[in-house]
Amino acid sequence: MPSQSSGEDQTVDGHTEFKIRLYQISDESAVIDLWYRCNLVVPQNDPQKDIEMKCRVQPDLFFVGTVSGHIVATVMAGYDGHRGWIYYLAVDPDYQRQQIGRRMMEKAESELQNRGCPKINLQVRTSNQAVVSFYLLLGFTNDDVIGLGKRL
Repeated sequence: MPSQSSGEDQTVDGHTEFKIRLYQISDESAVIDLWYRCNLVVPQNDPQKDIEMKCRVQPDLFFVGTVSGHIVATVMAGYDGHRGWIYYLAVDPDYQRQQIGRRMMEKAESELQNRGCPKINLQVRTSNQAVVSFYLLLGFTNDDVIGLGKRL
């Protein structure tokens, strides 16, 4: 069973406690607010429905990062038995560039690896070059594929 926290408490900006834990229903409004602050919500996505769907399928792969009890980061992961996927990695703009995004990804990667996942995929909007650079620094590479989607 996946752990509920990242283990040891970690610091951000040298003094503040940072923890990773599982998402809880009571986190919904704070998570959605964070996603809006991070520009992750687009018109074709309903963040409340996305959370509801995740809570029905592998809810133990939905994590929030907190500083002094306030949600400052999120990551959703999924594993279909073939590939792992990352969704909604978000770090509050006030807390970016403090290794929080890296820590959230490490947590998601660890949980996927524990399930036997051999490869992680994720999608980034082509217009978001800063985020592309972040993932490249974490060791991700451009698979040189086109992402296609179909709304059902």
